[in-house]
Amino acid sequence: MIQDTARQLDDVTRRDFVQRAAQACLGVGLLPAAGLAPALAAPARVTGGGFGRAEHVIYLYMAGGMSHLDTFDPKPESESQGPTEVIKTNADGVQVSEHFAKMAGHMDKVSLVRSLSSTQGAHERGNYFMHTSYTALATIRHPAMGAWALKLGERKNKTLPGNVLIGGGSAHPAAGFLPSRFAPLPIGDPSAGLQHSARPAGVTESQFQRRLRLSQSFDQQFTGRFPHRQVKAYGDLYAQAIRLMKSDDLKAFDLSKENATTKAAYGEDRFAQGVLLARRLVEAGVRFVEVNYNGWDTHNDNFERLPERAVVLDQALAALLSDLKGRGLLDKTLVVVATEFGRTPKINDRQGRDHHPRAFTCVMAGGGVKGGYVHGASDASGFAVAESGVKIPDFNATIAHAMGLPAEEVVNSPSGRPFTVAHKGEPILDLF
Repeated sequence: MIQDTARQLDDVTRRDFVQRAAQACLGVGLLPAAGLAPALAAPARVTGGGFGRAEHVIYLYMAGGMSHLDTFDPKPESESQGPTEVIKTNADGVQVSEHFAKMAGHMDKVSLVRSLSSTQGAHERGNYFMHTSYTALATIRHPAMGAWALKLGERKNKTLPGNVLIGGGSAHPAAGFLPSRFAPLPIGDPSAGLQHSARPAGVTESQFQRRLRLSQSFDQQFTGRFPHRQVKAYGDLYAQAIRLMKSDDLKAFDLSKENATTKAAYGEDRFAQGVLLARRLVEAGVRFVEVNYNGWDTHNDNFERLPERAVVLDQALAALLSDLKGRGLLDKTLVVVATEFGRTPKINDRQGRDHHPRAFTCVMAGGGVKGGYVHGASDASGFAVAESGVKIPDFNATIAHAMGLPAEEVVNSPSGRPFTVAHKGEPILDLF
């Protein structure tokens, strides 16, 4: 009966069981949402690959479909521009919208990819495609880029998780078909630190060690009977989680260590503080950090709602680039601003813009990427790609290339199907 039950448990059920067991037996709760075990257990692995200057990635995801016309691909001579004004930047010939006044002084550090297009025009499928390079299927779940970075790349810090997701939701592809140890550690509130990571008050070290020994004793017979990969992974969880609990590296999650001036430079918004946390994490050796920023689905009142989001992104992104540069981290940290699709040049009768996968813009900086560079172009109204088109797999192949991941290495799913990090995408070498 026990054997049949164990085999029937799915991954989420097992994870929930171990979380509750840890809380009950050890007095700790180290698994917020999807759990700490996935990212902690990723092994170090040095491989060959592409350009490879980017030791870290900070991936800022604008969920909902960010308007390219009102951000990084304005069309001042077109009626499609609407009331959004256009400003010059410190990069020759590069203009951005008025909402990016701070970033206008940093465009010499940035490459704009203005010729992206997607095959997906719905949010969930577009989000999935952007994160994985694969079309969503009912039969399989593909890994996101952070999971690929751990599977194919090198762990920089053996104690901290190698893959972190700040402010993301349940729609994130996470590790896909890869083992759950490659999934991101989810952080909800960046200002709260890594919650449940300290030994509870009232539990002494000797009591804690006694609970560990009891837990190991209880587990010994079960793990002997079921020597499966998933079972072993949860045994590894305890050792690695405890190592992190006792490590000075935990302070990387503590924003209170930052001075007031730095915090103010990024901004008070939760997304802005998430960007600051991302900088702290990559400085401590975390390989891939994604920060999610919702609210870009501007079907209604685009010209009132978008500026509220843009001013937060503008301040946080400008502060991040300046901060990374000042700390000597920009050359080895690739900063990406991505979204699932753009918005229509046509302004609807609700003063909004609708979904538009035919042409949109994403941003890259640092990690060996050129500054003050624009790759490709959309047409005069921003409706379609006009030159040097870039598909989503190409964009993700560029991230993989910057990180030095082996783009051609085939990884088989549990069913034996072959997959690669960017689904045959070709990196945009002109960016480097």
